[in-house]
Amino acid sequence: MIARYRAVRIDLGTGDGRAVLAAAAADPEVLVIGVDANASAMAEASRRALRGGPSNAIFVAAGIERLPAALTDIADRVTVNFPWGSLLRGLLTADAHMLASVAAIMKPGAALTILLSVTEHDRAAGPAVTETGLLSRLVAPYAAAGLAITGIAPVTATDVVAAGSSWGKRLGAGSKRIAWRVGARRVGEGEEKRYVVS
Repeated sequence: MIARYRAVRIDLGTGDGRAVLAAAAADPEVLVIGVDANASAMAEASRRALRGGPSNAIFVAAGIERLPAALTDIADRVTVNFPWGSLLRGLLTADAHMLASVAAIMKPGAALTILLSVTEHDRAAGPAVTETGLLSRLVAPYAAAGLAITGIAPVTATDVVAAGSSWGKRLGAGSKRIAWRVGARRVGEGEEKRYVVS
């Protein structure tokens, strides 16, 4: 199935799956896979894809800690749009097991884009991220997992809309509250695990 497509994009923590449907409709040559531990959240989007929606959109019910082996080394791009709960905590604390799971689904050189927004009011979700320096501490542990951080930057409301994240829009990320983009790429085997932050 994958061979029919120019590229594979995996959206982790996809939630309602609307971003997956939009990305699939925008580029029929890319297989877009939405992954979320909560199957019921993706149910409507999955039904839409099956009932004449984009045939290049599929949904997988799985937690990031137990991703199916079929996803190993297939992604040219991975997105994580406004994660919450254990996914957010794992990414912000650079949980080694979680980062290894993310890296495992990526081809060498594949891009990772994480959009997040955590304020002081969200203490239960993870540490508040109010400045670039707080995210810069992720550089070394991400590099150790084979994920070279390529950039950390604030996100605008326009960026949130472009990402297609229903949750990001509900949060008011980029307009009512500060939001961030963390970009990274999967380091190839034998390649030095260096990092660049712009």
